[in-house]
Amino acid sequence: MKRSTLVILGLTLMVGISLAFTKADDPIYKNLKVLPKRITKPQMDSVMQSFTAALGVKCNFCHTRTADNKEWDFPSDANKHKLVARNMMKMTSKINKKYFDVTGNSLGSSQMVTCYTCHNGKPEPATRAPRPTQNQNGPRADTTRRQ
Repeated sequence: MKRSTLVILGLTLMVGISLAFTKADDPIYKNLKVLPKRITKPQMDSVMQSFTAALGVKCNFCHTRTADNKEWDFPSDANKHKLVARNMMKMTSKINKKYFDVTGNSLGSSQMVTCYTCHNGKPEPATRAPRPTQNQNGPRADTTRRQ
């Protein structure tokens, strides 16, 4: 009985020591403040593509290039739009958690606020409703009845 306990304890100790010296992989992306630190490349690409579509912008709207202008400096916070985007992500997340069941609902779809909700494919969201055109005035009131 003593011998089997000793063997199990020894194996457990060896596994524990080997795990202590195993270094976890570094995250792919640096300087993530809102997005998950361990986000995958397909997930990151999906998020960035949704921003592109929702705001009608390209990478340079939020990101800068290195000093020699040869590569993107994605971790940099030099562009103020990136900081605004982080705040907007926090805001939409709070709204969705408070007002919408973002985990799914009985209809099989989820209603939620996204960047597109306000931006509608434009870099700056509209602060006023568009002026009505003649087509938007609605049907004319016709007081005569057709028979």
